[in-house]
Amino acid sequence: MREEVSPKDRFVTVYGFRPVLAALADEALQIDKVLVAEGSRGPSVREIVAAADARGVPVRREPAHRITLLSGNGRHDNGVLADVVAPRMRTLAGALDVRHHERPPTVLVLDGITTPSNVGMILRSATAAGLAGVVVPHHGVAGIDPLVVKASAGVAFRAPVLRAETAQDAVERLVEAGYTVFGLAADAPETVFDAEVPPFAAFVLGSETAGVSPAIRPYVGTWVRIPMPGDVESLNVAGAAAVVSFELVRRGLTTAGPATGQAKTGRA
Repeated sequence: MREEVSPKDRFVTVYGFRPVLAALADEALQIDKVLVAEGSRGPSVREIVAAADARGVPVRREPAHRITLLSGNGRHDNGVLADVVAPRMRTLAGALDVRHHERPPTVLVLDGITTPSNVGMILRSATAAGLAGVVVPHHGVAGIDPLVVKASAGVAFRAPVLRAETAQDAVERLVEAGYTVFGLAADAPETVFDAEVPPFAAFVLGSETAGVSPAIRPYVGTWVRIPMPGDVESLNVAGAAAVVSFELVRRGLTTAGPATGQAKTGRA
């Protein structure tokens, strides 16, 4: 049975005058469509419509409440949004419903991370490390919006995002598919550097305040910690994600294999 793929599993939706214009100006991005609220006028709207026409991107007029519903941020959408094609975004179910050797070997699962900057930085680190999947649930985690895109320095458009309804749905599917689920905890007996990591593994990143949520804990097979001999209690979750991602690179457990390139400090 063929999986029904929702538009929210194919596009990154950006909203507001500046983000939409920036997306239209980036020739590397494929824009599916631009939506403008009915009755919206002014220089910015005219500029957006002209930019879309120049690229052959369809522009549709929609009721203002429809724009607000789709953006989820009526205060800042300015009555305009654009659906940007995310070529590596797909559902987790679709990523697992393939031959065994085609499944993503190691993935991150975001659990209760509601700060957009953290989600954006996690996507940037994971993409740089060559991970084949970052599970960004539709519920319980910050949506991939202009704030996430900005924090990722634009990498969110091409990040290997895997969509699921909730983090619990995601770990259930991963366990059923034979993945070992790892959870990060400061008091775990093993460090992430010493733990044995099988070929198919999922690392759950919980919120900074609550950690891995109670609903996810029963699915965790192994708890690991990041050793911190310095006088700091914990890392920001985006920092922890970077440590995990590049430890997987060191082990050759990402799609990119062992690290071969040089690190870059500027924008991608």
